[in-house]
Amino acid sequence: MQQWQLIPQYEIPQWFIDAVTPHHPNTHSTYAAQLLWQRGIRSKEALQGFIDADYYKPTPPSAFGEEMEWAIERLKTAREKGEKVTIWGDFDADGVTSTSVLWEGLGQFFSQDIQLDYYIPNRMIESHGLHCRGIDRVAASKTKLIVTCDTGSTNLEEINYAADLNIDIIVTDHHTLPDTRPPVVAIINPRYLPEDHPLYHLSGVAVAYKLVEAMYDALPHIPQQPLENLLDLVAIGLIADLVQLSGDCRYLAQRGIQQLRKQAKPNTAYRPGVSRLLEFCKRTGDRPTDISFGLGPRINAVSRIHGDASYVVELLTSRDKEKCDRLASETELANTRRKSLQKDTTESVKSKVELLDLSTTSVIVLEDPQWQGGVLGLVAGQIAQEYGRPTILLSSSETETGLVLARGSARSVNNIDLYQLVKSQAHLLHRFGGHPFAAGLSLALEDLPLFSAGINQQLKQQIAGANLTSNITADIEVKVSELGQKLFREFNIIEPCGMGNPVPKFLIKDCYFKNVWHNNIEDRKGNKIQYIKTTFNILDDSVTKGFPGVWWGHYKDEIPLDIKCDVIAELDFNSYKGQYEVRLIDLRQTIDNFSLHSLQPRNEIIIDLRQEAEAMNNIQNYNSASIIVDKCPLTWNELQQKYRKAVTYNKKLILAYNPPETISPKNLWRELIGIAKYLSRTEKTVSKEQIKTKLNLSDLTFDLGLQALGKIGFIYNQQEDSYQFIWQQARIEPDSNVVIEDFLDAIAEEQFQQKYFATIPTNIIDNFCCSLNILKVE
Repeated sequence: MQQWQLIPQYEIPQWFIDAVTPHHPNTHSTYAAQLLWQRGIRSKEALQGFIDADYYKPTPPSAFGEEMEWAIERLKTAREKGEKVTIWGDFDADGVTSTSVLWEGLGQFFSQDIQLDYYIPNRMIESHGLHCRGIDRVAASKTKLIVTCDTGSTNLEEINYAADLNIDIIVTDHHTLPDTRPPVVAIINPRYLPEDHPLYHLSGVAVAYKLVEAMYDALPHIPQQPLENLLDLVAIGLIADLVQLSGDCRYLAQRGIQQLRKQAKPNTAYRPGVSRLLEFCKRTGDRPTDISFGLGPRINAVSRIHGDASYVVELLTSRDKEKCDRLASETELANTRRKSLQKDTTESVKSKVELLDLSTTSVIVLEDPQWQGGVLGLVAGQIAQEYGRPTILLSSSETETGLVLARGSARSVNNIDLYQLVKSQAHLLHRFGGHPFAAGLSLALEDLPLFSAGINQQLKQQIAGANLTSNITADIEVKVSELGQKLFREFNIIEPCGMGNPVPKFLIKDCYFKNVWHNNIEDRKGNKIQYIKTTFNILDDSVTKGFPGVWWGHYKDEIPLDIKCDVIAELDFNSYKGQYEVRLIDLRQTIDNFSLHSLQPRNEIIIDLRQEAEAMNNIQNYNSASIIVDKCPLTWNELQQKYRKAVTYNKKLILAYNPPETISPKNLWRELIGIAKYLSRTEKTVSKEQIKTKLNLSDLTFDLGLQALGKIGFIYNQQEDSYQFIWQQARIEPDSNVVIEDFLDAIAEEQFQQKYFATIPTNIIDNFCCSLNILKVE
C-alpha cells in the first residue's frame, strides 16, 4: 500500500490571491492560489506566463544549434535532388503523433508517397528503435535519407549498417543519449541541453515539431498549411507520453489543446479522425484528461493489440471522412480488447507477485510466455504503483535462430532511475532503451535469473535499506460540500497537467459511502468489457446528499460501509453524464477519534493460538468479532488480506493453524498417481477440493499436478468441479520429467512456506501487514 502525504499549506499573500481571482471570477480563488504557490508560481509575471500562453515567449528551433542547421541543410538537399526520404517512427502515442507531424509537416516540402514515406516498427515482432531488417526494406524503396522520430539515439550498430547502404540519418529523439555522439548527419535531442533549458523536457512529437518549424523558417513561401495546424497532434503526443509540462512543453500543450478543441466542433474541425475518436471517448478536447484518458489510450491500443500501428497515421492526418470513420471504429475496438486483456494480465501478474517474498524483493521481475507484450507496460505501471517497487514484466518466444528471447517493459516508482538500473545489466541484454521512468528491453530467457538477481542487488545497494513504499501526495484538504463546479474551475487554473505539474489531489477526512456498486463497463455497442469500475456517493458531516464518484479497476467490496474513511481523490467532469464527480485514488479507515469505530492498538489485533493443542476449542471463546485463520497460509497476501479485514472491521485476528503433516514431494507425487489410477480403475469421480484437502495442495500445485499426470498417460474429464481420470499408459510424453520436476519444486516451496508461517513471530506479521495497510498522513 502507498504512503500518504499532505503538502504543507502556506499562508498565501492577499495580493497573490487578488492576482489569481480575475482569471477565475465567481470563485474564492484561495485553493487556486494555494496550488500555484505550492508549485513555485509566486509572482505576477510568473503567474501570467503560466496561465496564459500569450505571455510566454517560445524558444526558437535554432536553440538546437548546428545540429538543427545540419538537419535543415540535408533536408533541403534531398528536396532539391528529388531523393526519397523515409520517416522512421515508433508505435506508441508519442511515436505515432511524431510520425504524423513529420508526415504532414515535411509533406509540405516533399511529395507524399513518392518522395516521402514512413515506417513504423511492429510492436509485437520488432520492438522500439532502428533495426537492420527494417533498414533493408527502406533501402529497397531507394530511400537515401531516414528521419527518425521518438527513437534512434542509441542505435549505433543500426546507424552504421544504414551508412554501409549509403543511407543518411537525421535523428530526432528525446530518449537517453549514448556515451558518444552517433555518426549521423544530425541528432536533435533535448538531452544535449542543460536540464533547466525550456526545451529540455520535449517529447518526441515536440522535437519533430521543432524540425518542421525550422523547415518553415528556412523555406517560408512553400508551405500551404499553417504551422499551428500541427499543434493538436503535438499536444496529444506530449500529454500521452507523460513528459514534464514546463517551459516550451507547457506552452505547446496549451496551444495544442486550443487546436484540439476545434476538432470537436463541425464548423472548425479539420481532422475527421481525431473528431471521431473524441466522439467515441465522449470528450470535447478542451482538457488534458481528454488525451490522457481518451485519445492517448486509444492510439496506444492499436499497437498493443495488432502490433502494427501504421494506419493510425492515416487516421490522424487523412481528410477523408469515410476512411477516418472506419479507422476510428477499428481503433475503438482495439481499445475495448485492450481493456479486457489488461485486466486479465494484471490478475495473472498479481498471482505471481503473491508467490514472491516482497521483504527481500527490491525489483519485481516476472516472465510468462502467455502474456501479450502490448499491455505489459500498462500492467507494469500498475504493479509498480501498488507494490512500491520498480517492475519489469516480460513475455518470451522463440526467434528464427532458435534463441528464446524474453521481451517486455519496465516501469519505475519513487523517482528511481530505471534506465540506469536496467543499464547496469547491459551485458545480459539483447536490446534496451527508454528513460528514467520507463524502459523496454529484451534478453535471452536463460539469462533472466542472472538479470533478476543482478538488478535486485544493484537497487539494494542504491537504496541501502530505504523504504520502497510509494507515496500519494494530496495538495489540499476539502469537505464534500466544497466539491463541484467552483472547485473544479479553481483546479482548472493549473491545466494542462502532467509530469511536474500533476492533477490536483485532495484529501477528504471522516467521510463515508452510500449506493456503492460495481459493474463491467460497456463498449459502444453495449457489450460488457472485462474491466471493472465501482460507483458510489460520498458524504461527510458537511452534507446530507452524497456527491457522485467512481473508482476504476476496483470492486465494491473494497469500499467499507458504515465506517468513516479518509480518501485521496481527484475531481473530474463526466461529459457523458454531464456531472462533476470524484475519481477515487485511495482510501483507508479514519485513524482518529472521529471514526465510527476507533482502531484498536496494533499489538491487540493478533491472538496467537498456533501452538495450543486445544486451539480449535479455544476458538469457541471468541465471538463473531473475530477473523479466524484456521488454515496455514502459503503467501503473505493471504495473511495480509485477513489482517486488513480485521483492521477495517475492528475485529481480532486469530491465528489458529498449525503446519499440516507433510510427506516428501516424491511420496506425495506417488499418492497423486495412486489416486488417479484408483479413479480410472473404478470409473469414479472426485471433486477438486477433495484432492486438494487429501494432499494439501493449492490451486497452483493442483493444476501443476494435472499437467504432470497428463505427461505420463492420464487424461481427465471435468464436469464443473468433478474430475474423472482415464489411464493411457502408451501416451507418456518425452518432456514428462521436466513437468514432474516443476510439480515437485512447487510442492517443496509450498511446504517451506507453510513451515515459515507456522512459526513466524506475531510482531513480524503485525509490522509487515501494518506497513502495507495503515499509513498515516505526514
